[in-house]
Amino acid sequence: MEPREVSTAASTATDTGLRADAQRNRERIIDAAREVFAEQGLDASLNEVARRAGVGVATLFRRFPTREDLITATFADPMAEYAALIETALADPDPWRGFCGYVRSVCSMQAGDRGFTDVLTQSFPTAKEFEARRDHAFRRFTELITRAKQAGGLRDEFVAEDLPMLLMANAGVVAATAGAAPETSPRLVEYLIQAFSAPAIGPLPDPPTPRRMYRALRRL
Repeated sequence: MEPREVSTAASTATDTGLRADAQRNRERIIDAAREVFAEQGLDASLNEVARRAGVGVATLFRRFPTREDLITATFADPMAEYAALIETALADPDPWRGFCGYVRSVCSMQAGDRGFTDVLTQSFPTAKEFEARRDHAFRRFTELITRAKQAGGLRDEFVAEDLPMLLMANAGVVAATAGAAPETSPRLVEYLIQAFSAPAIGPLPDPPTPRRMYRALRRL
């Protein structure tokens, strides 16, 4: 009886140690992926992620069998933050102020993370909950647009596809000025917010269809 009890205790300690080690590896990989994706986008080398995490590539793939698994785990917290931003904006009693705050916050997230724009535009077929949260946030954004127009702050021509247009413009500015002139992106965003405000100065060309804008974002 005694030998079996000792063996069981030793086995439990070993299992606990292995689980703790596996959890530490997982956390190191996610931290490293967050850095690499923020710098290089979602197509970054997973070998570089493993190197920064201090683990072998085999260990990375044991924890995250596919790139999609790693991406959705890495961006789970930013996606939750993104979803919370729209709820904060909708809760503002001044819809136009809520709209402006939302645009500023999303662009600020983008400026600090190159992979963030990719996450908002790419498809993740096996991550249903992840995609559902993102799609719900976009639907809520269309509600914010309607409220901001009804309040008289947002020009009538603004459509939901104008936000991806803004993000593409901001991505270009961020890529060109990050580290050298970081104040450029916030200045661009403020210029664009003023352009979105009512009353409109003049008519605009028709916006792209959602399908065309999605294709443009994927190409970017």
